[in-house]
Amino acid sequence: MFILRTIVGKLWITIIGLVVVVLLTLSLFLFRYIETSFPKSQDQVDNLRKMAVKVADEISLHREERRYLQVVNELLSAQEASTIVIDTEFKLINSPIDQPKSPALSFESFFPRADLQKVFAGQIIDNRVVGGPIPQTPMNREYTAVAVPFMNESQSQTGGALILYQLTQSYEETQSYVKHLFVVVGVCGFLMTTFFAFFLLTKITQPLQKLRKAADLISKGEYGTRVPITSSDEIGELGQTFNHMGEQLSDTIKALSHEKEHLASVLRSMTDAVITSDADGQVILTNPQGERIIREWGRIGWSETGGTGSAGEPAYRIPMPMQPLFQTVISEATEMTSKLHVQSEVWDVVMAPLYSRDAVRGVVAVMRDVTEEHRLDKLRKDFVANVSHELRTPLSMLQGYSEALLDDIAASPEERKELAQVIHDESLRMGRLVKDLLDLAKMETGNMELHFRELELEPFLRRIQRKFAALSKEREVVITCSFSDDGLVLMRADEDRLEQVLTNLLDNALRHTPPHAAIELRASRLEWRGEPAVQIDIADQGHGIPPEDLPFIFERFYKADKARTRGASGGTGLGLSIVKNIVEAHDGAVQVKSQLGQGTTFSILLPIKQN
Repeated sequence: MFILRTIVGKLWITIIGLVVVVLLTLSLFLFRYIETSFPKSQDQVDNLRKMAVKVADEISLHREERRYLQVVNELLSAQEASTIVIDTEFKLINSPIDQPKSPALSFESFFPRADLQKVFAGQIIDNRVVGGPIPQTPMNREYTAVAVPFMNESQSQTGGALILYQLTQSYEETQSYVKHLFVVVGVCGFLMTTFFAFFLLTKITQPLQKLRKAADLISKGEYGTRVPITSSDEIGELGQTFNHMGEQLSDTIKALSHEKEHLASVLRSMTDAVITSDADGQVILTNPQGERIIREWGRIGWSETGGTGSAGEPAYRIPMPMQPLFQTVISEATEMTSKLHVQSEVWDVVMAPLYSRDAVRGVVAVMRDVTEEHRLDKLRKDFVANVSHELRTPLSMLQGYSEALLDDIAASPEERKELAQVIHDESLRMGRLVKDLLDLAKMETGNMELHFRELELEPFLRRIQRKFAALSKEREVVITCSFSDDGLVLMRADEDRLEQVLTNLLDNALRHTPPHAAIELRASRLEWRGEPAVQIDIADQGHGIPPEDLPFIFERFYKADKARTRGASGGTGLGLSIVKNIVEAHDGAVQVKSQLGQGTTFSILLPIKQN
């Protein structure tokens, strides 16, 4: 029932139960007391019968003894008993003993005349033996009465009847009265308990319901909810405590929200990827960079050995490349650092355990893309190795030939001259290498000085063609020059640096173009990046560059032809890197297209700027 689920209902049932238990216990002991302490109806009838017989006999014998009759009257008065004496004609006889003081009481109040005829015949009767209801006076008081024969003065025959009566004093009557009293008390207790329950409803339940509603609102996020304080008792103190708790909770939630927003801002602003997961590897928190990594790596199909396979659906778990490191951190509960190679990228990963009561509940991983640093480090190592290689050969030759001259190994002046020429050529090669390295260093650090001015391309390119005419004739290679438009002019260009660019490209083209082939130098106008520009192409008919080498040919000392060795007049391996830096310093770009066996075309794109 609903009422049993409420505090008021429980209190109401409890109080009613207590009232019932107390009344039942009290009635049990009270009824027992009444049963043992009050006379029974039959006992009262027997006592009255004996008393009536005795009084009737004594009155007949001692009618004239005033003292004796006075004692009898005192005894009857002590028993609260009275007598009525009538003759056989049903007339009242004046008796020397107590008579009814109430005129409403007569013999007919106790016995009918027909029953009194039996008394005149010598029988003793009472109003309970007759079987009828107990007679009642006009004041609704019950009496127990006994009628006995009354002898005349000569004691020879019955002169009438003596009726002795007394208020009924039996435990049944008292018990009935107590039961009635208990019923009245129970009803009053029920009504008072119900009234008290409604009082509790106002004083206890309603404030508690307000507290419950306020708690529900707070649980839904309305942390500013407060309850009104209507009393200063325990419930009022509970309300004040609840309001104080709400204020503290609101302040705590605001502080947590502020900290969460601050943490989220920090995570969002970090360039490093942050991934937090539980002990099962399920990701629970990431920043945008970490989420991008999970999404991209999740699309990669990973084989059981950790390699890439067919593409799959992204899973919001620790990515496969991080699984071995994750398992180690979980099992050993220690911070780990590692580098991951994923396809063409290199990632530096720092993974640390997260604790909860001295138990590892997850990990946090900070990842940084070090692909560029890794590439630069590799370039640095390659650069050192290549410079060492490039310097070792001429230094060895300088040392060897100089020792030959010092030891007079050369027997003739021609041989000495030949050795001196080799030493001179190698020193020139070392000088070009050092010069190219210095130029490249200046370009990469932005310290290269450029002298911009207006440059007409046609006479400039014709001059470059004439510069290589003798060398191309010697190698039996034809260099042609063509223009798609007349009057091609670069408004801002460094003529010397652009000459260095074309010199490096034509030198490479001549060295890789076989005899009886051609090299074409051409210029044209086009739109590039939404602006007017000029494209200069150097196309040869050489052996071409392998496709796998094309992305790396502009790196320093990179050799597309691994088997090729440079002669005394060979390049330094820095030419294309210098070309790229000079062109980019002009806000341009250099592109290359090549097919094995069909030749290579380098395209230089330079914007025409109007200052």
